[in-house]
Amino acid sequence: QIHIVESGGGSVQAGGSLRLSCVGSELTISNYCMGWFRQAPGKEREEVGSIGTGGSTSIADSVKGRFTISRDHSKNTLYLQMNNLTLDDTATYYCAAGVAWSRSRCSQYKFWGQGTQVVVSS
Repeated sequence: QIHIVESGGGSVQAGGSLRLSCVGSELTISNYCMGWFRQAPGKEREEVGSIGTGGSTSIADSVKGRFTISRDHSKNTLYLQMNNLTLDDTATYYCAAGVAWSRSRCSQYKFWGQGTQVVVSS
C-alpha cells in the first residue's frame, strides 16, 4: 500500500531552522513531481513549493529565499529546508505526489502524507 510519511516537524524559535523530510513507501518519489503544502489553524491550505521529476523547483513568494526543496533519489526522500522561520510559518506541513508538471508547478496530486506540525515561537 502506498504511503507518504512526513517527519522533522517540531517547535523552534523564530529565526531558527528545520528540515522536513518526506519518504515514500511503495512509491518512488523520483517518478512523481512532489509538492509541499502547509495549513495554519483557521486558514486555507497553501502551496509552499514543488519539484519536478527533472529537478526544477518552484517556491511560493511567501517563503522564497528562506525555504528550499530538494530530493535524494537514493533515499527516496523529499526535503523542505526551512530557514529564518517566522511566526507565520506555524502550520501543519504536508507533502504530496503529483503526476502533472506544467508552468513550473506540480499538479494532479494523487497521494498525500498525514502531515507534520511546525510551531514557531517568539
